Amino acid sequence: MRVLISGGGTGGHVYPAIAIANAIKDKDPLVEILFVGAKGKLEMEKVPAAGYPIKGLWISGLQRKLTMRNLSFPLKLVSSLYRARKIIKDFQPDVAVGVGGYASGPILQMASMMKIPTLIQEQNSYPGITNKILAKKVNKICVAYDGMERFFPSDKITFTGNPVRRDLYDTPINREEAKASFGIKNDKKTVLIFGGSLGARQINESVEGAFDMIKRQSEINYIWQVGKMYFDEYSCGVVAALPNVTVLPFIERMDYAYAAADAVVCRAGALTISEIALINKPAVLVPSPHVAEDHQTKNAMALVSNNAALMVRDSEAKEQMISTILELLNDDKMQRNLVDNLKKMGRPNATSEIADVIFSLVK
Repeated sequence: MRVLISGGGTGGHVYPAIAIANAIKDKDPLVEILFVGAKGKLEMEKVPAAGYPIKGLWISGLQRKLTMRNLSFPLKLVSSLYRARKIIKDFQPDVAVGVGGYASGPILQMASMMKIPTLIQEQNSYPGITNKILAKKVNKICVAYDGMERFFPSDKITFTGNPVRRDLYDTPINREEAKASFGIKNDKKTVLIFGGSLGARQINESVEGAFDMIKRQSEINYIWQVGKMYFDEYSCGVVAALPNVTVLPFIERMDYAYAAADAVVCRAGALTISEIALINKPAVLVPSPHVAEDHQTKNAMALVSNNAALMVRDSEAKEQMISTILELLNDDKMQRNLVDNLKKMGRPNATSEIADVIFSLVK
């Protein structure tokens, strides 16, 4: 059996794709898996590191505002469709899977035209334009939110939840060991702050702007992932110099970071939301306003409306983000309520269920 998995661009697409591949291998180690990503994107590094081969397409997104970058889009699309067809002919997959991201469009389009069974995994509560278009052509659609029949044919939908790496929530980790891995050698409460795999400037500026508050409440530890492109700027800032703050460009061991944390401040990407729902840590979500259809706010509201997380809008983060997480840390009852409601939303078997749908398409 051969499975083609396409998509990527950010960690929110890459890591779920790898999780799906691992689940397929768990069920049948003899399955051959080939990834297809966008040249120059995160997947071209992370997928080989996970032990899977990958081929790249010359493709990027269509910008929603007038820009010179859009002039090359038609050429990239034609080139990628041609390349996708050749990859499919050479690999001869039994099924093609799209997880979102630039590369999934050309691969799923060509696979459906070539009568290969196809599946897309929609991570968000509001789908992007690529998956809306592909929905008419694919055989199955795995979703993580209720009410997705507003966007997709109901007879194609399977509610599975989002794929999350099992090691993040299913492997017992000693909390002291986890904290020590970040240089924390005390038993004080710890806050994990991150803005996705690439970092987020607004979150970073909100931490930097709360210097006085963070310094005053020195009994709180902070693990602050700023992103590689922001590391030089913030690692030399006034907050980074505080003894209760650990600044990192990137966190390789998110399982250790989650285990060390008493509470989390983060964006509201689909993958992050799914992780939060499984690790059962109280969270303050700061949705990015710079994504299509404002889907991060919709993701966050799915938790907020169930009293499973708090939300601070990006525009209000500098004034409210740190004060909100500190208020949460000081309110044990609120923490328990958020965690109790989070537990009801977690889908620990999501990755395995998606793999089952993929196998069913081949059968």
